Amino acid sequence: MKPFNDSNFILETETAQHLYHDYASKMPLCDYHCHLNPREIYEDRRFNNIVEVWLGGQQSDGSYAGDHYKWRMMRSHGISEDYISGNQPPYERFLKLAEALEMAIGNPMYHWCHLELKQFFGVEEPLTVESAPRIWEHCNKLLQEDPDMTARGLIRKANVAFIGTTDDPVDTLEWHDKIAADPTMETVVGPSYRPDKAVNIHKAGWHEYMAALAKSVGKEKLETMQDVLDALVERLEFFKEHGCRASDHGLDYVPFVNYTVEQADAVYQKALKGEKLTVEEIEGYQTVILVCLGKAYHRLDIAMQLHYSCIRNNNNRIFKAMGPDTGVDAIAQNTCGGNIAQLLSVLDEAGQCPKTILYSLNPADDAQLGTLIGCFQGTEVPGKIQHGSAWWFNDHKVGMENQMKSLASLGLLGNFIGMLTDSRSFLSYARHDYFRRIMCNLVGKWVENGEYPNNEASLKKIVEGISYLNAKRYFGL
Repeated sequence: MKPFNDSNFILETETAQHLYHDYASKMPLCDYHCHLNPREIYEDRRFNNIVEVWLGGQQSDGSYAGDHYKWRMMRSHGISEDYISGNQPPYERFLKLAEALEMAIGNPMYHWCHLELKQFFGVEEPLTVESAPRIWEHCNKLLQEDPDMTARGLIRKANVAFIGTTDDPVDTLEWHDKIAADPTMETVVGPSYRPDKAVNIHKAGWHEYMAALAKSVGKEKLETMQDVLDALVERLEFFKEHGCRASDHGLDYVPFVNYTVEQADAVYQKALKGEKLTVEEIEGYQTVILVCLGKAYHRLDIAMQLHYSCIRNNNNRIFKAMGPDTGVDAIAQNTCGGNIAQLLSVLDEAGQCPKTILYSLNPADDAQLGTLIGCFQGTEVPGKIQHGSAWWFNDHKVGMENQMKSLASLGLLGNFIGMLTDSRSFLSYARHDYFRRIMCNLVGKWVENGEYPNNEASLKKIVEGISYLNAKRYFGL
């Protein structure tokens, strides 16, 4: 019987162990998409206890922030919300987390938590209700007393070379400025441009957001569709000046209705008056923005990330009480592959298709994405169009293996830009280690099965590339 979480965790063959220990584990991390708070990075936040890092809860402004993966797990164990995201004593919340985690066999949360405990706290015993008091005391002592157990210290421990946060176009990027000006900050931290609130003309808060967007470019109001496009591009250029290397679009599905700017302006005027829009009008407006920004991304050498196929905020009671991103989202089924193809084709035909990373939350779309990316590759960089890393509900062992097998079968796995955390936690860098182990195990099996030669130079290039070097090249680090 193999021990749990030892140095060869998940590495089933000698080749896998060699590839991981000698190549993958030594590479820096490029966490090109996450939701860390840049202010916490600049201020080098220190956490009072492990519950603050792992569970979070209600913030001073009334919003909720924390690891909604863990919230879902605890809800699945029938735990009361006041222990999950609420104001029960931190130690009691930790005990409830340990109680649920014991039941999480086969869930990536079990692996992630224990990799985090081992990597950052040196804890090797499993977290159970029985071991929880010892682990609580040990972790909290380090968090409170060890000078390296702060936000920046955790980043250094994980050997992170680049962090791409997720930022709204109206953001002043004040904290990014301060990070960039700080000579003691070793990791490069850049903003990523997320214009969802401007794109979602049909969702609550759009009117208020357009006023904020106008203010961000020094205007009282955005009178026309062209004003909207100009404002979005102006803010994108501002982001580029502050180190932006990627955008991020969180879409229900990727739309495509080939509207002109004039047609989109008619929709925009209707929306300003509060008139009801048709689905075609909504999608036409959105398409005009996506095409405009796609061309700007190409000009500014900013990668376009498209995340789609999520049904969000399904539990209305929890959404009303806690807001979005609180663990009540699910996988959607969409048939928008043709729309993605049309969007990329329009941009390609204009000679302005940007580097693009495609993520569907529905794993049934893997093969479709694997074939789509092969239609629009370019000479700017190997793997210009990427099938993004297994995302959200898929970033577990089975999901990661399936995504990489699909990419290998239909494209070039060796040019894959690899893992990202997509997380709000400074401990989530352990997910890169998890990914690297799974990747090395997969490659090692192929080599030991005689499906790829045991060529040291080639394997080194593939493993180090997927671990870090491909992303470094892709994002121009």
